[in-house]
Amino acid sequence: MSTASIITLDERETARVATELAERLEPGSVVGLQGGLGLGKTVFAKALAAAFGVEETVTSRSYTLVAEYEGRLPFFHADLYRVRSASEVETIGLEEYFDRGGITVVEWCDRVPEVVPPDAVVVSFELNDDGTRRITIEERV
Repeated sequence: MSTASIITLDERETARVATELAERLEPGSVVGLQGGLGLGKTVFAKALAAAFGVEETVTSRSYTLVAEYEGRLPFFHADLYRVRSASEVETIGLEEYFDRGGITVVEWCDRVPEVVPPDAVVVSFELNDDGTRRITIEERV
């Protein structure tokens, strides 16, 4: 297991961190994003998608739990903000996306941590007192 923490000053730096992570991901990778509202999870997801050639804009849709995008690899973006239980996640078949050979990003993975595979990369976002953000990347491989 490997853990790294990075301090970012703005969205551009957050996107750079995501692009660097993308270089280490392989088909079938799952990336869980966790942290409060407005801390950069969606910026990170957009940059990951762009790194895999997704041209469509990735958004956090409050009422769509999983969105599919086309790029060099299939890109799946799940937003669990409104999910309350693992059984809700089971009804949408999130785990099936993990086996489709693409990259799956799960925002708000901490809402239902039991659905995140043990080998997922977990990225945590925290706001520092000085307004910067700490991004912690835990690679469990």
